[in-house]
Amino acid sequence: MTTTTALVRADPALRRLLTVTAVDTVGRGAFFTLTSLYLIGVAGLPAVTVGAGLTVAGGVGVLASLGFGHLADRWSARRMLIALHVVQGGALTAYVLVRDLPTLILVASLVMLAQQGGASVRSAAIGRAFQGEERVRIRALMRTVTNAGIAAGTALAAIPLAVGTAGAYRVTMVAAGVLFLASAVLLRGLPAARVDARPDAGHPAGSGGSGPYRDGRFLLLAALNGIFGIQFGLFEIAVPLWVVHHTAAPDVLVSPLLLLNTALVIALQVRLSRGTSDLRGARRAMTWAGWLMALACLLWAAAGELPTVAAVLTLLAAAAVHTLAEITSSAAGWSISFELAPAGAIGAYQGVYGTGFALGAMVAPVVVTATAVDRGTPGWALLATMFLAAALATRFVIGRAAERAGRVQEA
Repeated sequence: MTTTTALVRADPALRRLLTVTAVDTVGRGAFFTLTSLYLIGVAGLPAVTVGAGLTVAGGVGVLASLGFGHLADRWSARRMLIALHVVQGGALTAYVLVRDLPTLILVASLVMLAQQGGASVRSAAIGRAFQGEERVRIRALMRTVTNAGIAAGTALAAIPLAVGTAGAYRVTMVAAGVLFLASAVLLRGLPAARVDARPDAGHPAGSGGSGPYRDGRFLLLAALNGIFGIQFGLFEIAVPLWVVHHTAAPDVLVSPLLLLNTALVIALQVRLSRGTSDLRGARRAMTWAGWLMALACLLWAAAGELPTVAAVLTLLAAAAVHTLAEITSSAAGWSISFELAPAGAIGAYQGVYGTGFALGAMVAPVVVTATAVDRGTPGWALLATMFLAAALATRFVIGRAAERAGRVQEA
């Protein structure tokens, strides 16, 4: 089997995709670290206004994930990626002009349209350019690069935070936009023959060309993916609030917990994604993810009842277990979205699967605050049950889908 390093060396298209991912995520990490602080502290918008504007933009992102997935089966993925990078670069730069809610909604919606639409198009491009196990390995590698890039961008954002002037914020945000424009130039070298839709791709036997909306199992898996994806909001929103307000651990521990999450993803995502490239491997990985996520919730809850040193150690353990669940569930999700998608509708299937995740991300802040943050241990227990149930349901549906695929192949 070709090693990941050898695969990268041998494939210029993959190297270009990874380079674009690195450039994008450095810009994204720097930008989103500063966004809320800039809008509230520099632009002078009330926090509730910022929240409302970003919520509307999130809804646009959900629709973009779905719509651009379909477009990726009809139009050039390469050209759409270039155009969406230009839109996102321009919109990020335009943030420095935001002074009121309508402008915020417009600019933030353009950013989310390009970001979520681009994610669906990129997934479709990967599904066409690579086959079998390579798809999951490459998604794992790209996620590793993503985490490293965001970490680097977050570190760069420390400069304007230290300077503390409006000018420093604006320069950094404009620079983030320029990085996306640079990526648009890099994407021109992506081979269209490998990533664009093929009019003669057709549908495999048994698909019927019906698309994802008549594929009940796939729609259910997309919904379950959205439910399990709430765990990202749990780490980003509930965990900091829990550590600061409900445990004896020092507030400064929030940063090391997030860094531990990033470091483990960078170190383990590619390795732990091995063996998950088919439905059988995805089923096994999702089962592990469910039990790990349930354990992580119980560890987060337990930390609230412990003295300082024990609380710190328990929180570190919870972060590690939570991250392992994140890694294994991500690998399973990539396999599901690729393996169940007919060749002629891979963009539509990626769009639907991504929409499930985007909907989960939209409701995550409400769900995690109403459970873990507001209710404490009973809320954490409820979340543990929810994640485990979603994972085991995914295991069951994948099993039925694999049985169906086996019957189709035998026929």
